[in-house]
Amino acid sequence: MDTASQPVITADPFALPDHVRVLRDRIREFVRGEVIPAEPALLSGGDTARTTLDDLRAKARANGLWGLSHPAEIGGRGLPLADYVHIGEAEGESEFGPAVLGSEHLLDALMLHRHATPAVRDRYLPGVLDGRTTPCYGMSEPGRSGSDPSLMTTRAEPAATGWKIRGSKWFSRAAKADFMTVICRTEPLGLSNSQAFTMFLVPTDTPGFQQVRELSVLGTDGDHREVRLDDVLVPDEHMIGQRGAGFAVAGERLDLGRTLRAVQWLGQSRRAFGLLCRRLHQRTAFQERLAAKQLMQQHVFDSYVEIQAARSQVLRAAAAVQSGRRAYAEVAAAKVLASRALCQVLDRAVQVYGAEGLIDDTPLSRMYRKARATRIYDGPDELHVHTVAKRLLKAYAGDPEIEADVF
Repeated sequence: MDTASQPVITADPFALPDHVRVLRDRIREFVRGEVIPAEPALLSGGDTARTTLDDLRAKARANGLWGLSHPAEIGGRGLPLADYVHIGEAEGESEFGPAVLGSEHLLDALMLHRHATPAVRDRYLPGVLDGRTTPCYGMSEPGRSGSDPSLMTTRAEPAATGWKIRGSKWFSRAAKADFMTVICRTEPLGLSNSQAFTMFLVPTDTPGFQQVRELSVLGTDGDHREVRLDDVLVPDEHMIGQRGAGFAVAGERLDLGRTLRAVQWLGQSRRAFGLLCRRLHQRTAFQERLAAKQLMQQHVFDSYVEIQAARSQVLRAAAAVQSGRRAYAEVAAAKVLASRALCQVLDRAVQVYGAEGLIDDTPLSRMYRKARATRIYDGPDELHVHTVAKRLLKAYAGDPEIEADVF
């Protein structure tokens, strides 16, 4: 036989490395077998929720599944971000997966590890890593456009014993937090944003730190708060990063944070897709399974395509962030695609379930309400569409005969 004429068979370029696949499958089994069945208890609040969370975390540790997202130098598995995407998607099938498995506060752990003073890092990082200490982040302000940080009015001024902070923040998960990372103006007006703002770690038990009111997000979440900082005093060592360089730290958080959120939304999309498909096989109408009806098959096809497209872009964004460069276009596109896929797949799933999809007999009602917020978190979709489009068009603003390298 002439072997030269035979097709060359290569390995699947999308195949996961064995160690990643094994971890992903273990996480998926744990989330589906342990976390999802415990969601009613975790949603109940109070001592029941706390005890259930502690028990699940203990099981995760016992199974070697805790903190896989963290770098090896601070006790994690040290997985590259492009590999962790697959793990994070499995964690994200439950909204409680990241909290149970120790990845919920990865951004804060990395921030403390990379930018905190040694005293603050030693005091707070171990608690964040093992789940004893709960952080929150204070950037958005009431009455201000979160898309335009130059409008931020919270200020920090030098004081005899450190810094005095005055202002308001909101949509921060401060209800149970031990500290808030606050970004505020420290430099005069007229300087660029990249030089005018500084981050500080503020313990929530500091005098002057006040929780003003609860902010219920579409009826699904009571942890968000509006917070007032009334001449809150923090020592110099609580500065995160350098003075005036708060936006550099914030930008680092945003690229990774948007990518990680998109990863979790993929997990939620996958769960919704499974619910949709199983329902189509279970329900009969007019002497025929719903799965046999063409309009229902269109729901399945469209959902599959949207999830796969979002996953491809999320992997591209993760690779770009992992490379260490600013990757706004890749990350913004991933955030928008993953959010859209989640909202659209959930909408179809609710439609297929009918009245049952509107109530809490299934997880779809809560998932659907929580998904709506994804189009606003980390910058509204319109901001990302506008900014990415401008950058792409700029690449084509030169010689019309030259193909821009944007892919």
